[in-house]
Amino acid sequence: MRIKDIENSFLYSALDNCGSYMSNDHFIKWINDRRKSVGVKIDLISFSKLEKWGFDQITGNLQHESKRFFSVEGIEVKTNWGTTNSWTQPIINQPEIGFLGIITKKINGVLHFLMQAKIEPGNINVVQLSPTLQATKSNYTRVHKGKSPLYIEYFNGQKHVEILLDQLQSEQGARFLKKRNRNIIVEVKDDIPIYEDFCWLTLGQLKELLRKDNLINMDTRTVLSGISFGSFSIQGVSTLFSSFKQITESVIKNRNMLISALVSEHSTKSLEEIIFWITALKSKYELEINKIPLNKVEKWILTNSEMHHIEHKYFSIIGANIFIENREVLNWSQPLVKSAQEGLIGFIVKKINGIYHFLVQAKIEAGNFDILELAPTVQCLTGNYRNGVNEYEVPFINEVLNAPEEKVIFKSFQSEEGGRFYQEQNLNLIIEASNNFSEELPENFCWMTLNQLFTFIKFNNYLNIQARSLLSAIIFQ
Repeated sequence: MRIKDIENSFLYSALDNCGSYMSNDHFIKWINDRRKSVGVKIDLISFSKLEKWGFDQITGNLQHESKRFFSVEGIEVKTNWGTTNSWTQPIINQPEIGFLGIITKKINGVLHFLMQAKIEPGNINVVQLSPTLQATKSNYTRVHKGKSPLYIEYFNGQKHVEILLDQLQSEQGARFLKKRNRNIIVEVKDDIPIYEDFCWLTLGQLKELLRKDNLINMDTRTVLSGISFGSFSIQGVSTLFSSFKQITESVIKNRNMLISALVSEHSTKSLEEIIFWITALKSKYELEINKIPLNKVEKWILTNSEMHHIEHKYFSIIGANIFIENREVLNWSQPLVKSAQEGLIGFIVKKINGIYHFLVQAKIEAGNFDILELAPTVQCLTGNYRNGVNEYEVPFINEVLNAPEEKVIFKSFQSEEGGRFYQEQNLNLIIEASNNFSEELPENFCWMTLNQLFTFIKFNNYLNIQARSLLSAIIFQ
């Protein structure tokens, strides 16, 4: 399939917020029924009660007896970025590359996405909408001795499919050590079996559902963020608009975002200039990461039931015993990461040269694969940002927190990934800047159009997962 055909299929699906398989009202009833129908029990337990998990006698690392899945280890960080130049911390080490995969199929000529109502132990709302396949290598190679994940054959080469998107993307750099997953979208032509926890939705429906708190999980959001809708001139966009069979009022209302996503002209910086900017920052700033035993991490305290920072900041490591009725393995225990508080993730946007530009920051985090990644304008996963009590300054936080209601383009709470994080949510915001908002920026900030951001997402390790997650929520219809 030609690239342009793929991009057009994604675009028309993004502009269809009704769907042919299931209406939005029907979907809400369906997912509520799924919540009620599956037995779930999550108990927080002491580390000594974790089955098949334990602390290594020499290093203190928390690991599974198989040496697979993931482990909690220590790292020492040294950097010339910011005001804190060295520290130690726990981090999740999960070197495997897992699948985050979505099957698509055209129904009545519109691309629909096969989504799964999935329960993860750390989920807020218990059930969230996940990709068709969400599996670590340890899961799909059945280290747990359980059943194979459903639909794995459509992603491992056993079944013939059309690949629409295939990317390696990073996970949370402050919590994972250089962790990446394979984000993949495939298309099938023939009918396939649909199990009771799965349903077809258009991209427009998924974006509409992202307005609701903690409904679409992090893994779905990162896969959807990789979708590009192509690049056009201003004239080309006008021609494209005239080709739409139906232009609804909501499409006209949100055409500014759609134009920013499609138009390759009128950006303040070219792609080459942005690459030069990123390269210069990577050359100027250093990030040295050394693995250390978990029992050598400073300022962290280990108790019977958690490992936490001495000032109860950042996050803690806890243990959980889990029973979920419809999983490949019904009962297991594992460590989870519990955030100290909810976080804040926000983009400021401003119309420059007639095109919406997003204020992007280059951000260093300890687990980054290549020093820094592009992040939202404001990203505070921890810290007392609302009270202004923090060990570091957060540029533009007041502009995000104090934005008048009429400047709020998007606002919802979204969860972190429930397989590793316990009931963690962040307030997600997209704010339109006032006319007098300065276009002059600190050295690690840059204005980029949506089209440029979608271009960079195509390549590994440019946009962090918080930026990708928030971009997936942008609505065009």
